[in-house]
Amino acid sequence: MKQQLIYKKIGIPKALSYYNNYPFYYGFFTSLGVEIVLSDKTTTAIINTGTKYVVSDTCLPIKVYAGHIINLLDKGCEAIFIPSLQSTGYKINNCSKIRGLPEIIRNVINRPFTMIEPTLDKTENINFYDFCAETAKALGITDKKEIKKAISFGWEIYDKFMEMTQSGINYKEALDNAINGKFIKKTVDIVKPLSVVIMGHGYNLFDERISLNLIKKLEKMNVKVYTSLNIPREKSLSALKQLGEVQYWANELELTGTAAYYLLKKKVDGIIALSAFGCGPDSLMVDEISYHCKEKGMPLIHLTIDEHTGEAGFVTRIEAFIDMLMRKKRSLIVKKADVVKIKREKILTGTVK
Repeated sequence: MKQQLIYKKIGIPKALSYYNNYPFYYGFFTSLGVEIVLSDKTTTAIINTGTKYVVSDTCLPIKVYAGHIINLLDKGCEAIFIPSLQSTGYKINNCSKIRGLPEIIRNVINRPFTMIEPTLDKTENINFYDFCAETAKALGITDKKEIKKAISFGWEIYDKFMEMTQSGINYKEALDNAINGKFIKKTVDIVKPLSVVIMGHGYNLFDERISLNLIKKLEKMNVKVYTSLNIPREKSLSALKQLGEVQYWANELELTGTAAYYLLKKKVDGIIALSAFGCGPDSLMVDEISYHCKEKGMPLIHLTIDEHTGEAGFVTRIEAFIDMLMRKKRSLIVKKADVVKIKREKILTGTVK
């Protein structure tokens, strides 16, 4: 006999873990028979609303998250999913704000609603099944078979999503396909004059308002863009180790791991680091990869964002960086052509065999 749900609907903010984990969340909650209510896409109004609820020096992603919680409450959501993602591996930690997210929201938003707040902390042996079981229990589901079935369906959708992004399908298209039961692979990879990799968290990069449409801007400049979703996590971790570094932060592979992979493979002309202003872990990771970029002669630009970031100045910096990459590439092509020309002349004159 199927257990009765306490909440038939659950709100999920389109912020923070949503951007990396929603394919799994969708499969998991859908399998349990729970309807998901998503907050609206990030707008300036949502950012401004969130800013009112937290102290001024709080990072932009948390301000955005608070704004999305208010958006869900205004939609009438009685239960909202706010996980505490402490660590994803032994001593592989998230930043303090993500770890303490439920407590932050509880203390800044004084409106009645139920918080579904499971904890994932592999350092303390609270594993992924425990995380899912705690979530299901809060919804009224305790049957282990039903929970395992929901986990399996969640991974099925997530794996299809990742397979599509790694084949070259863009984030939004892969997400739409995965949750609608479609699976396609990109068959043609269009060659462009320049290519860059963006090292940044999904919640900064794939939120078009926060990133000021960075990916689309680069594509309009005829630049091929790579992100962490284009490579398996195992390859990111391996590349990080090859640079002599270790993973400390839970989402470090989105930044240093991704940059390390493309840096070592020499697959891109430059690296763009995107981070929120005032983010301590990000600043450490950007400094770490900057050192290796200087060592290997790879151009890197660090773009920081907050609620006051102006689009004009943002675009100017991107354009200048891309122009510099283009001039560098042209120079290398000319030098290579000169070397070939000189070698041919020497062969024709008999000075070399």
